[in-house]
This record gives sequence, C-alpha cells and structure tokens, in this order.
Amino acid sequence: MKLENLNRNKIFWVCQIVGWGAYILLNSIFISGQKNFKPIYIVSFSLTGLLGFLLSTIFRNVIHKYQWYKLPIQKLLHKVIIANFIKGIILILVITAFNISFNVGHKEDYNLFNLFFFTLNATLLFFMWSVVYFSIHFFENYKKAQIETLLYESAVKDFELKSLKSQLNPHFIFNAMNSIRSLIEENPIKAKDAITKLSNLMRYTLKIERTEKVPLLEEIETIKDYLELEKIRFEERLDYEIDIDKNSERIEIPPMMIQTLVENGIKHGISKATNGGKLKIKTHLNNGHLVIDILNPGKVDIVSLENSKGFGIKNTKQRLSLIYDDKANFKLENLDDNFVHTQLKIPIGVIKDENNNN
Repeated sequence: MKLENLNRNKIFWVCQIVGWGAYILLNSIFISGQKNFKPIYIVSFSLTGLLGFLLSTIFRNVIHKYQWYKLPIQKLLHKVIIANFIKGIILILVITAFNISFNVGHKEDYNLFNLFFFTLNATLLFFMWSVVYFSIHFFENYKKAQIETLLYESAVKDFELKSLKSQLNPHFIFNAMNSIRSLIEENPIKAKDAITKLSNLMRYTLKIERTEKVPLLEEIETIKDYLELEKIRFEERLDYEIDIDKNSERIEIPPMMIQTLVENGIKHGISKATNGGKLKIKTHLNNGHLVIDILNPGKVDIVSLENSKGFGIKNTKQRLSLIYDDKANFKLENLDDNFVHTQLKIPIGVIKDENNNN
C-alpha cells in the first residue's frame, strides 16, 4: 500500500472516531441535563453513534469497491441519497428495537409517523457525512489533477525548450571554415586568429548545453567573434557597432538569443544589400528590464519571416514565451525603407532554467 493511501486511511479513521465520538458526547451531555434523564439514554446514544460509525465505514467500502467517486454528479447524487436512506432505515430499526426492549422513552412515541421522521433525521445525518467525505475526496483529486497538469505542462515546456536549444548551433560554421581555408595561404596570421574565434564559438555552444543563462557580456563577446568571422566572408560589406550599457554587462540572459537575431539580421538584411552595411547592437536598462536593440540595413517581409521555417524569429518568440511567460517583449519593425529594428525587452532577474522549467 502506498504511503499516500496509508495517510488517507489514517485521516479517515481519525475523522471517524472524532466525528462519531463527538456525536455521542454532545448528545450525552444534552440528555443528561433533562429532568427525565436515565443512564440508559446514554447507552442508546452510544449505540446510535457506534452504528453510525459502522454503517458509514461499510458505506465507504462500497464507494471504493464500485468506484462511485468516478461517477457523474447526477448519478452519484442519486445513489448517495438512496444509500443514505437505507442506512437511516437500518439505524432507526435497530435503535427502536433497543429502545423498546429497554424501555427508553414511551412506546407510543414509536408510531409510523415518528419512525419516518427519525429515519429522515438519520438520513440527513448520513448525507452530511457523505457531503464531507466526497468534498474532501474531490478536493484531493482536484489538487492531484492540478499537480499532474503542472507536471505535464512542465515536461512539455522542458521538451520544447530542449528542442529549441538543439536548433541553436551556429549555421555559419561551414561558411566560416571555407573562409578560413581561403585565408591559410593568403594571410596565415589572420587565418590562425579566425580559427581561434571559431574555436571560441564552438566552445561556447558546448557550454550552453550545460548552462541555462549567461552574463550579457559573455554573449556579446561571442557575438564579436561571430561578426569577425562573418567579416572574412563579407569583407568591407559588413561593419558593426556595439554599445553596451556598463550596468547591463552582468545581467544574465538565455544563451545564443541575441546571436540568433544578429545572424538573422545578416542573413535577411546585410547579405541581400548590394553594398552591405553596418549592424548595430545597443543595450540599456529601463524600468526593471534589459532592452536590447539590433539595427541592420534592409527591409523584411515581417509576416513571411515570422512564418518561415528558419529558426531566428520563431525560435526567439517561443523561447521568450516559455522562459518568461508574458513578462518579456519582442518587436520587429521596418524603419523607413532602409533599416530593420529588432528589440528584445527582458525582465531583469526573472529567468527559468530551460532544462528545469517549473
């Protein structure tokens, strides 16, 4: 038997003993103050409490045996009313037989009308017991269902985030290697430096498999390596400017999120411009949020880009939603006809672990 069931059984027996014991005690105290009090009255009420204890315990076994707690409320209510009425009849018949046998009260009190009235009272007593029992049971199941739902949602989010992170490996590696190969004979020193930068990038991608957040400055340093490698391919067609607020350098963010957007800006902006252009990255703090602005030349069809199979925009939105719920903001817009503005607005100090999303 599971520990949970043991605890439930313990709670049930404690409630049974305390509840029916209180019934016997309160009625005994009340009847002992009456003028025509006899000790046999206490015995009668004690027998009533013990029978109530026995019948409600049997009723509980019936509930579990036939799994009444799984029934719709209409069918359950119908069965509970009938079962409680039967228990009421049994209780009153036994107590009446005892009372008549031991001269408890007057025989004329036990006419059909009074017996029916007593039966209704007993039925109401058992019905109140049923309401309390099923309320506790349904409340426990509701909490259990909530927990299971939260665990399920957590597992789904965990799977989604792992899937998204698996898509974050840099797409430019093969292009970078081809660029480095062409540099080996032409400029060996520059080729060696490029290999170092590529190594840094690969080391960073391996690191993010084990860590779920990185300081902004560390992400920016990785982006610099990425941009320097892309400059080998694009040469003078690519320039960049990075302006980082000193107060934002140590703020932790999801890794590769900015880099993905920078890559997106180069792929859909600078690479398509005949003369290339300058990509700008700027950060600042605003009302408890880290604001990251990325500006690149070009013009994008925002709807097509968001619905594309590429990982940039869609991936970023999904990650923001899963990690920050609705506390973060993403914006992509065309400025005039010459520039694309991408903005991330991330709450400071609010981040969930991507591999332990609770």
